Amino acid sequence: MTEPTGDQLVEALAALANPLRLRIVATLAGGRDYVSNLARVIGVSRPLLHMHLQRLEAAGLVVGSLELSEDGKAMKYFEVADFDLRLTASTLARAARTLSDPAKGPAPKEQS
Repeated sequence: MTEPTGDQLVEALAALANPLRLRIVATLAGGRDYVSNLARVIGVSRPLLHMHLQRLEAAGLVVGSLELSEDGKAMKYFEVADFDLRLTASTLARAARTLSDPAKGPAPKEQS
């Protein structure tokens, strides 16, 4: 994976900033799993898990694929995407230069 743009880095960090999403990625680091089993392992409902998986998938951190089981049921499997985020001051500086709108500055809640 190439070095992320500023926007990609913000999206990935925002996705990982949630403790449940961090647990999902950590669990999937052990191998791919289907949604129902992953929900049982983590201890959350499938709808809540789906919401978090969609956020992780949009950030490029997990990948989902639909497969048919032997009995014909559709099963959604997820696995960790091939990513490597290294946060250093120089990486952040390069990413900041590629932000889509750097003139906006920090969000209002970040200014204080």
